[in-house]
Amino acid sequence: MNPRTNPKHSQKNPFRIALAGNPNTGKSTLFNALTGLRQHTGNWPGKTVIHAEGSYQYDGDAYTVIDLPGTYSLYSNSADEEVARDCIIFEKPDVTVVVLDATAMERNMNLALQVLEMADRVVLCINLMDEAKKKGIYINEKSLSKKLGVPVVKTSARNRDGLDRLQKVIQEMAYGRTKTNPYRIRYSDELEEKISALEESVTSTFGDRLPARWVALRLLDGDQSLIDSLHQRIELHRKEVHNHGVDESLYPVEA
Repeated sequence: MNPRTNPKHSQKNPFRIALAGNPNTGKSTLFNALTGLRQHTGNWPGKTVIHAEGSYQYDGDAYTVIDLPGTYSLYSNSADEEVARDCIIFEKPDVTVVVLDATAMERNMNLALQVLEMADRVVLCINLMDEAKKKGIYINEKSLSKKLGVPVVKTSARNRDGLDRLQKVIQEMAYGRTKTNPYRIRYSDELEEKISALEESVTSTFGDRLPARWVALRLLDGDQSLIDSLHQRIELHRKEVHNHGVDESLYPVEA
C-alpha cells in the first residue's frame, strides 16, 4: 500500500505531534505558527494544567499538534512535568518535537536527553536562530544530529524561517521513512546490570508499550509518581478488558 494513501492517517485520524521544551524557547510561538487559529484549549484530565491542541495541513496530510507544558525536566516534580511525561510515554505521539533555545543549548539539552531516553521518533527543533545570529552563535545541526541520532532542524518561528523544513522532517518521520538511533546515556557496569534486570521485568509486564529502559531508570530512582501512573494504567486496562470481554491473557499486564 502506498503510505500516502494509508487510511490509518487521514483528516479524521491525523498524525499526532507533541511539542516539548523548556519555558521561553519559543515553543508556543512555534505552536501558533504551525496551527494558526485552528486550536483549542482546556485542561488535561484530572489536572489544572492547560491542554492546548491545534491542527495543520501539510502536503495533503493532517496533523494534530499537542503543546505540552513548558518544563525543565520530566522527572515528575510537578503537575506540568507529569502531564508532559505521561503524554510522551503513554499516548505515544507519532512524533515528539523538542524545541530548544539556540542561545542556551547547554541548559536545554537536559530535557532533550530525557526525551531521547523515552522515545525513538524525536526531532530536535533549534528555535530562536534569529537571536543566536545576533549573538554570533553558530550551531552545526548536521554534527549534532549525528551525535544524538535524530534529525535536527533550525528555525525562527516568529519569522516563520525553517517551518517548511521542519514540517517536511516531521512528515518523513511520521511515515516511518526516517530511521533514528537516539543517544542514550551509559552508566557504570553495576548500574547497567540493575537497569538490564529491571528492563526485562518491565518488558515482560508491558511488552513494547512503554520505553523499558527509561521506566527502569525511573524505578531505580524511586519515582513514586510514575509508579502511581503505572498502577492507574494497569487498572484502567483491566477495566477495559473486563468491559469489552477481551481475553486478558492476550495482554500481559500485571500489578
